[in-house]
Amino acid sequence: MSQHPILIQGGMGAGVSSWRLANAVSRTGQLGVVSGTALEVILARRLQDGDPGGHMRRALDDFPFPRMAEQVWKTYYIPGGKAELASYRATPMHARVNSRELNELTIVANFVEVWLAREGHNNPVGINFLEKIQHPHLPAILGAMMAGVGYVLMGAGIPIKIPGVLDAYANMQPATYPLYVSGAQDGDDCMMRLDPREYMDSTLPPLRRPYFLAIIASNTLATTMVRKANGRVDGFIIEGPSAGGHNAPPRGKLVLNEKGEAVYGERDRVDLAKIREGGLPFWLAGGYGSPEMVAQALASGAAGVQVGTAFAYCEESGLREDYKQRLRDKAREGTIEVFTDPVSSPTGFPFKAALLEGTASDREVYLARPRICDIGQLRESYRKPDGSIGYRCSSEPVSIYLSKSGTVEETVGRKCLCNSLLANIGHQQVRAGKHIEPGLVTSGDDLVAIGRFMPKDGTAYTAASVVEQLMSGVPAECESEKAEVADVVSSTI
Repeated sequence: MSQHPILIQGGMGAGVSSWRLANAVSRTGQLGVVSGTALEVILARRLQDGDPGGHMRRALDDFPFPRMAEQVWKTYYIPGGKAELASYRATPMHARVNSRELNELTIVANFVEVWLAREGHNNPVGINFLEKIQHPHLPAILGAMMAGVGYVLMGAGIPIKIPGVLDAYANMQPATYPLYVSGAQDGDDCMMRLDPREYMDSTLPPLRRPYFLAIIASNTLATTMVRKANGRVDGFIIEGPSAGGHNAPPRGKLVLNEKGEAVYGERDRVDLAKIREGGLPFWLAGGYGSPEMVAQALASGAAGVQVGTAFAYCEESGLREDYKQRLRDKAREGTIEVFTDPVSSPTGFPFKAALLEGTASDREVYLARPRICDIGQLRESYRKPDGSIGYRCSSEPVSIYLSKSGTVEETVGRKCLCNSLLANIGHQQVRAGKHIEPGLVTSGDDLVAIGRFMPKDGTAYTAASVVEQLMSGVPAECESEKAEVADVVSSTI
């Protein structure tokens, strides 16, 4: 790990950047990244589906504390899998203070995902978290570090306190993380805490401190991270508004185009010269999914690029096959469209989605779905009148949201991303034996150009072939890295 990778695979959605995808990319010598979003829910649902292939069992068998792993298995595993129209058993929702059961499930789930991504090779693997999803941070990061994660990537907020968590766990010390609580007052206890030693059934070797890469969209945020972070920041991923998932809001007054999308301007452009002056490595993301853009990024002084969309539709991604094939077909036909919705996400951040019939991007599908919040990854913490902390989501039933001091305006157009993203990967909840949660496929603007990765005689393509094509844009002085990727690709054909 003395040399950072040129290519970082994006940490997309919940389970789209699965362990399979990260494993395939890291095998090429570039950085495979798993999504850290809702891994505890995903593991529970994989087990309720009967653990096809036995992969979860294999990783659980290597978890250092058998009692904890067996408790998770016993709680959620269904031999042969649940009936197709049966509901998934719910997992507890995170809060400032979690039950031990939920912390253990979260630790184990993050360990399993990273362990499987690292299986069979010696190259580093990363994990991507959203700062906005704060409640699981402490147990999730601990589980990932126990599995030997090499990089932690985080955006969708200002993660200045994450380096301190990494340092604490590397020294097997208690970690804290301040929870943002709307309306909090001086003297309120808004701190989350976790002591790793309370979850150890035996002594572990020292945990390796992973590199920390902050995902940013402005020079101001880069400066803030360097000056105010409570530990070492190892680099930046500079993400433009064409990237998939959550985008940083435009700076200044919100202006919408004729389609209703947020308009980004000159104030939203990052001054790379100032970033270079800081001396930390940086990668460019959002629209860099071609050899030409890789070359352009390197010429600008970047250490490399982060690419998500091209990998989201490859064979190894976790996106369910029917969505994947329909969107690849649309991309090849030139009929695909990506919409940056300024209001759909409960976080308030613009959120990109591919327009696909039968998903929540279809207005009729969205309106037909009852407002339900039963996963709670994007819940906001707020101060209740008695001084305690409550939890609300602007995509939950409007009457419930209003009872929690929310406003009607905040609920307009909001979508349940938690249920939709799990539906994207084949873990859609079924209610009353007939109501099936629809997906909502997030994708970058580069979706229209993924045809470049498809073979002439079909649409399926592999992660290794994406790496090989992107790395063809790397200058001649890096020929050794390109040759290593080519060797991996030829060995997998």
